Amino acid sequence: MSDVTIQVTVLRQKDPDSASYEELFDVPYKPRMNVISVLMEIQAHPVNTKGEKVAPVAWDQACLEEVCGSCTVRVNGRVRQACSALIDNVAPLQGNTRRLHLAPMSKFPTVRDLVVDRSRMFENLKKIQAWIPIDGTYDLGPGQRMSQKDQQLAYHFSQCMSCGCCVEACPQVSEKSNFIGPAAIGQVRLFNAHPTGKLNADERLEAISGDDGIASCGNAQNCVQVCPKDIPLTRAIAEINRDTTIYRIKKWLGK
Repeated sequence: MSDVTIQVTVLRQKDPDSASYEELFDVPYKPRMNVISVLMEIQAHPVNTKGEKVAPVAWDQACLEEVCGSCTVRVNGRVRQACSALIDNVAPLQGNTRRLHLAPMSKFPTVRDLVVDRSRMFENLKKIQAWIPIDGTYDLGPGQRMSQKDQQLAYHFSQCMSCGCCVEACPQVSEKSNFIGPAAIGQVRLFNAHPTGKLNADERLEAISGDDGIASCGNAQNCVQVCPKDIPLTRAIAEINRDTTIYRIKKWLGK
């Protein structure tokens, strides 16, 4: 397989204010390569197909184990983690060539090349208070017990790594929309089910009861199709939709 070449097209951007452009690279194929290893080959030899030496491609990475969520990119049109995107799976062999197109997520501002600013997601997590409010200044004693069933469901939602895949795939998220997105709704479901988190459940439901909250979800279900952790986001959306409806009715009745 040493004669197989990966033709890599990267959608590049010098800085947030520059126009984007495509640049082509040829990378020799090696068994068991992933997208990160392809980018590292380009970094080691930053020469495009025109023979020009160029600036290495910029991208984010950390754990390389599909845990941190930092290496999210669009690979041949599908948003996914670059570390777990094996070339054999995402770029089928055509003759002696594998074609790979890499682009940054489109729902977030581009910082440079494949690096994006995901502040939007973290601001939404602050908005819905995605934490358990314990000050830690004194011993509160043992917390309330959770059933095994609740623990198991909570574990699924706790695996969210804020990678942005669900936000990128959601048709309701755009430059014209401030929709809070499926990731934040999943975290509302997680923390409102926690024995201590329930104390602030109404505050979280209030935060997603506006026009840019749960009501803006179009139920496209793209989020569950691309989530690398198979988090049951549509279940969270359905249950939080029910909870916000009950919350609004009680609020209207003054209860």
